[in-house]
Amino acid sequence: MTHVLTLVARPGDLSPALVARVCDALRGGAAEWLSPGEAADIALPAPPDADAVRDALGSAPADWHAGPAEGRRKQLLIADMDSTIVTTETLDELAAFAGLKDRIAEITRRSMNGEVDFAEALRLRVGMLKGLGLEALERTWQATRLMPGAAELVGTMRAHGALTALVSGGFTFFTGRVADKVGFDVHRSNELLHDGTVLTGKVGEPILDRDAKLATLRELAAQRGLALEHTLAVGDGANDLAMLRAAGLGVAYHAKPIVAAEARTRVDHTDLRALLFFQGYPAHAFVTAG
Repeated sequence: MTHVLTLVARPGDLSPALVARVCDALRGGAAEWLSPGEAADIALPAPPDADAVRDALGSAPADWHAGPAEGRRKQLLIADMDSTIVTTETLDELAAFAGLKDRIAEITRRSMNGEVDFAEALRLRVGMLKGLGLEALERTWQATRLMPGAAELVGTMRAHGALTALVSGGFTFFTGRVADKVGFDVHRSNELLHDGTVLTGKVGEPILDRDAKLATLRELAAQRGLALEHTLAVGDGANDLAMLRAAGLGVAYHAKPIVAAEARTRVDHTDLRALLFFQGYPAHAFVTAG
């Protein structure tokens, strides 16, 4: 068997009957449970047809990934931050303290769905926050929550020798704190400029955009002597698409429509632990970062 199909559902929702149905439909080998009732591997003699997988799953709320049996465990993780490693868009939440959350969130939505240029949209949104006191940054951070599975994803990959990088179109104020809390080895993002008391309405140049995310993936892989097939990237917005396409395992996580439509692998129903299951890690091997 040269390939593996991994099925992941919310705990208790992946029934033996569903797994058996998929096995039969794809003529796979016996299933190996990575977490009973939650995740299972099915060995296959060849890459499965995506439509056949979807037909076998039917309406079951399960995520899946198929790939070669060799090289499943990736040695570099590149992760977006907002709506991926944390549950919110931090710029939108910051804007709430200026009474501008709805206006700025709409620009964010359009930017993340590829409807407007990312750098242009970022400069516009930051400009609208000119004069906002720096205390709003700390208050936003205090309300920021990690995405379920984030600590396990980073902790487990680091425990097995992978380099982990948080690469965001957001701001260093937040990525530095998230990196410290979750255990990322590297964080890169944009600098929100201020005069020591209030925001100036400017962002440091050059802006970290989709090209910079892709460049970071390639740079860190080269530093480690890794082919891109040995890398994993995860994100939800249009500025993540380039790195998702280039990585060996590129995962669209609860993604915007344009990203979900183009991604090879999606997580629509479960949390970030799915990325560990996709790499063949059993639940008992998970390590929590922090």
